[in-house]
Amino acid sequence: MAAGIWAAAGAAPARAAADAPAATRLYVSAEDGGEVVVVDPEKGEVVARIAVGKRPRGIKLSKDGKTLYVALSGSPRGGPGVDESKLPPPDRTADGVGVVDLSTHKLVKTLPSGQDPESFDLSRDGKTMYVSNEETAEMSVLDLHTGKVTHRVPVGKEPEGVTVRPDGKVVYVTSEEENQVVAVDTRSLKVLARIAVGPRPRSIAFTRDGKTAFASSENGALLTVVDVAKNAPDGTIKVEPKAKTVLGPRPMGLAFSPDGKELYVSNGRGESVAVVDVAARKVARLYDGVGARPWGIGVSRDGKWIFTANGPSGDVSVVDAATGKIEKRIKIGGLPWGLVVGP
Repeated sequence: MAAGIWAAAGAAPARAAADAPAATRLYVSAEDGGEVVVVDPEKGEVVARIAVGKRPRGIKLSKDGKTLYVALSGSPRGGPGVDESKLPPPDRTADGVGVVDLSTHKLVKTLPSGQDPESFDLSRDGKTMYVSNEETAEMSVLDLHTGKVTHRVPVGKEPEGVTVRPDGKVVYVTSEEENQVVAVDTRSLKVLARIAVGPRPRSIAFTRDGKTAFASSENGALLTVVDVAKNAPDGTIKVEPKAKTVLGPRPMGLAFSPDGKELYVSNGRGESVAVVDVAARKVARLYDGVGARPWGIGVSRDGKWIFTANGPSGDVSVVDAATGKIEKRIKIGGLPWGLVVGP
């Protein structure tokens, strides 16, 4: 991060600009704003706002980095303390996956996705998308070439996190309501296993070798370790609070360090990020005061910075991965949800 930027903000000089990854951009879905916000983390500023549609949440880059996909939903936003009987009716015409051309920063089309898409992942060849449909307890399979949904696979109730195994042969979907991760064969689209995990699982991430997975449990303040060969739980990692918050750690998003040795966990309303030592299977550090409900999380390509999308505080945090120092809070508004790091 450029020292002059921090000085202008009244902070102590930070690392030299040469330490920051060159030309990094953060792409953040703003659920209430109906847009993807493009952020320059080095300058600490918004460089573009891309209108995409209603309730953008899950967000990913294409394999070649030229296209951004974002899940859009016409279902009204609920959440803790909301009386859903008083919400307006859903707009099913708004459901879909937005396709953004990053060379022009424009939405070029919206693909079908099934009802109320929340998250998704791409096949290894980038030709197929697997989408969680929260309200219908399904995973939709979208052919990106034809733009058509080819299959719908029943999974658990309130599916959310979707991650393809590193070998591409199996896709895993978390079920918030049934406290399980469902493993689906990507060729036959048959359910291979239903893996019991901690309460309200949000995300799942795999080690580079594909042998171990970690599922975040929002209501359990823990991660479930999954033995991928057996498709079975293989222990838990408890996230213990340091600072006092109303709810304590609420594990949500997951992102590995570039070397795969650490796993960063956004803790939602616990307002923190946990740093997990992957080999030791324990929390090595906990960084408090990151923001209000950090959810989307990413890591710079050099591994020096952690980035979080903080919903209620409407900002993005830039966190020193080694020390936990909050180097910058970048205001973007619109209830930030998902976050990806790109060039």
